[in-house]
Amino acid sequence: MEDLAQALLKGCTKEKGRQVVSLDVCKAIAEEKGIPLRDVELAALNAGIVPKRYERNIGTLGITGQIDLLRSRVAVVGCGGLGGWIAEVLGRVGVGELLIIDGDSFSENNLNRQLFCTEKSLGLPKVQAAAERLAVINSALTVVPMNVFFTEENADRLLGGANLAIDALDNNSSRKVLFEACRRLGIPVVHGAIGGLSGEVGTVFPGDPTLFDALKGDVPDRGIETVLGNPSFTPAVTAALQVAEAVKVITGVGTPLRASLLWIDLEEMEFQKLRL
Repeated sequence: MEDLAQALLKGCTKEKGRQVVSLDVCKAIAEEKGIPLRDVELAALNAGIVPKRYERNIGTLGITGQIDLLRSRVAVVGCGGLGGWIAEVLGRVGVGELLIIDGDSFSENNLNRQLFCTEKSLGLPKVQAAAERLAVINSALTVVPMNVFFTEENADRLLGGANLAIDALDNNSSRKVLFEACRRLGIPVVHGAIGGLSGEVGTVFPGDPTLFDALKGDVPDRGIETVLGNPSFTPAVTAALQVAEAVKVITGVGTPLRASLLWIDLEEMEFQKLRL
């Protein structure tokens, strides 16, 4: 694709010592060559040219890290309080393919905390709203909305080809299915859960102990969120930490919370790391 590299070099500019290329130029090249926008962005990065949309990522993640993100496929299992924020931030950081899995539709009690829920989207499938939102944030991404509930019967099929899964579920029976499927398929999973002013985050690699292994017994299907609910900021904080974990796993930048659980107490603003 020498001609593609030449087109990118011709269209790039130099800013703060780095070659960058605008979204308009990338789109024009993609249209001219008849190729996906993501392929143009990857070609630019491989040539050392940074698409401007990712310019503020590079200092932290590096060009190699950004390439890893664009080449990755992440499954977001659940698209409610946690999943909406997770999908949004993954799309902005540049994860190339997102599988969004949720069979639910928006209702009025979602308006306080679920990012893709608006008064106009009430009644719409959550994954449809997610796909529409992500399309206008980053058109280089491939978003696959799956309007089904995650079950033992469909888990392997829905997670097929994913490099990583993110747990944005709201019940432990489905969460256990996810952990077992990821272990079986050899996929790391970033766990998250919320309730009231509390949250928890952890990363489980295949073969590592899960919460269910650590607790060694029956776990209630739902937790304190059934009484305390979830104000808008609890899922936002927890989801951001889950995405940070996901990016670390994909890019190799930083140290994931492997076999650990980060407990988040927003009432006292305390964070505690627990070993599983």
